[in-house]
Amino acid sequence: MSDSVNQARAFEVLTATPVRTRRKPRDWPDAEKARLIAETMLPGANVSAIGRAEGLDPSQLYGWRRKALASGSVVPLSKGAHEKVSFARVEAVASSPVEIVIGDVVVRVAGDIEPDYLGKILRAVRKA
Repeated sequence: MSDSVNQARAFEVLTATPVRTRRKPRDWPDAEKARLIAETMLPGANVSAIGRAEGLDPSQLYGWRRKALASGSVVPLSKGAHEKVSFARVEAVASSPVEIVIGDVVVRVAGDIEPDYLGKILRAVRKA
């Protein structure tokens, strides 16, 4: 039997810093969010790959995209996206009230409302 008690031993002391378990939330500017959302709307775009490339969890990017689509601030591109878009101006001819339903919101206006003012109201409702 060998006598291991009297033999020299070497010890190594390891030091480590604690690993952070949670990343500090990053505050994304609205312009940066808009740029990323627009990039995901391009035909053939991979939302997960775009998110990972930006150091963003893909579920967060999907959430921003879902919120933007629900608010109506962006719309997905379709095949007819490159076609010319024309708008018709509607002039009210009667003063009877008009009801406009957007999702679960009902906007009631008189028929003689200014079209520009009505446009501002509808944009505000869509953003809310």
